[in-house]
Amino acid sequence: MLEVVEIVFKKNGRAYYFDTNGLKLEKEQRVIVETDQGTQIGIIKEANYMIKAEKLKSALKPVLRAATKKDLDTYEKNQRDAQKALEKCKKIVEKKKIPMNLIDANYTFDRDKLVIRFLADNRIDFRDLVKEIANIYKVRIELRQIGARDKAKEVSGYGACGQQLCCSRFLKDLEAVSINMAKNQGIALNPSKINGVCGRLLCCLKYEDECYKKCRKGMLKIGDKIKTKEGEGTIIGLDILAQKYKVNVPEKGIIMVDKK
Repeated sequence: MLEVVEIVFKKNGRAYYFDTNGLKLEKEQRVIVETDQGTQIGIIKEANYMIKAEKLKSALKPVLRAATKKDLDTYEKNQRDAQKALEKCKKIVEKKKIPMNLIDANYTFDRDKLVIRFLADNRIDFRDLVKEIANIYKVRIELRQIGARDKAKEVSGYGACGQQLCCSRFLKDLEAVSINMAKNQGIALNPSKINGVCGRLLCCLKYEDECYKKCRKGMLKIGDKIKTKEGEGTIIGLDILAQKYKVNVPEKGIIMVDKK
């Protein structure tokens, strides 16, 4: 068992496990941590708790210390400077007519690197852009392409169900979603029905799929014949969760029948 904390670096961003390094920390506390991208400042989403080592996919990085007022002042300055850099980079992109939409920019806490994230429909050759930005700011530049789902997770919003987006409310990882999941759940393959506000397949199709598979097990298919109290009919629809069939019985009309 290992003692860990979960840390996010952006509002509604993905949470990462970190070694507590023997520190007693609190939820919402800001801390300085070591990451693969350099030293960063993050916010504790879940404070000290124990976890099985086998649940971790890689070795943990440590929490270095709780953030001091000086650290927070440095972070705020980095944020302001990164915003200025973003505006400058947008002008360069517009001038060069590069088909990319710059989303945000952030300096690492130690100011060793400037990370700029962007959206684009296709792969972009941005080598010349990186060189130009690096010449201006004299730091390492990383241009990172993100997906529409990642952006929706951070911005948040409300889905067709009326609930806050699952990706920003409780999903930690954005797993792959397939069109077959919509088919398995009997949902009409209409983009307005199966796509979320990000324009990609609904996240709920993934985490609800196992439930639909269990409920659908042993059920007949649309087009199958079934005997009912009103006579033999043809199944024209399924209510998978309620485990009922919508059956068309000649001369009797459409009736609902429980799975036997």
